[in-house]
Amino acid sequence: MDTLVNLEAFLATADAGGFSAAARKLNVATSVVAKRVTQLEERIGTALFHRSTRQLRLTEAGQQYVHRARGVVADVGDLLSRMGEKRRDLTDHLRVKAPTSLTVARLADAFTAFQKQNPSVKLEIVMIDRPVDPVTEGFDIAIGAFPHSFGGVVDEPLSLLPRLLCAAPAYLRKHGTPKHPRDLVDHRCLSFLPTGPEWPFEGPRGRINIQVRPYLSSNEGRVLAQSAIAGNGIALLSHYLVEDALRDRTLQPVLPEFPIPELWVKATVPERRIDAAAVQALLKTLKKALAQPL
Repeated sequence: MDTLVNLEAFLATADAGGFSAAARKLNVATSVVAKRVTQLEERIGTALFHRSTRQLRLTEAGQQYVHRARGVVADVGDLLSRMGEKRRDLTDHLRVKAPTSLTVARLADAFTAFQKQNPSVKLEIVMIDRPVDPVTEGFDIAIGAFPHSFGGVVDEPLSLLPRLLCAAPAYLRKHGTPKHPRDLVDHRCLSFLPTGPEWPFEGPRGRINIQVRPYLSSNEGRVLAQSAIAGNGIALLSHYLVEDALRDRTLQPVLPEFPIPELWVKATVPERRIDAAAVQALLKTLKKALAQPL
């Protein structure tokens, strides 16, 4: 148990930014926290903090291991919770990777509702719009719609993600309406950086991939949606981002006879964390929040 206590001291110090603040959090003396961290450093044979009279900051090794250490402590806490019959409330610290636009539009309310139901579960929500291996980057759950796969993880499907090509009527009046995906090379295209400028279409004879020349690129879908509404170009966007604009006709579908392949929003979970009670509870909340296609 000494190693577990030392890991908790390390995490508290990393979170608080100093031994004194960590000691107040753990309700022990400052010297006790410092001693526990030193014992851990001696055990692994490397320094976890750069120490100076003014500040305490993580070394490269400390930065590398802090998220994995958090997972280890969370695993032990989950095990003890399951073993203790009297302890019914979920207690854990979940580090979650989530896409920016989807989180703002749909998932923020789900995270809030989850913590209201489980007040002893701490959430760390990190917005990242790229594929993430949760094992190597220290996440308990990584949410995304990229068709990447990683070893040592479990994929949990959450929702279909319909996408479409759209533009403002004013843009199409000025620049013309493309009749075929290959016509897009002569248009101003608004491209989502994480998926790149190669746009896929389903044609009557199979898949068509077109390399567009972006007029605007962004890793934030709402930026592209606003630019499209302003008449700046043709955008390939998730339906949930533009459903209001389609309804009020400030945007209209382009090339509907060449649909964009759907993606699946999924949660990727390290195998060692998939059975954690708090992870399963959050997955249930996310699936409920995304029960309908986006």
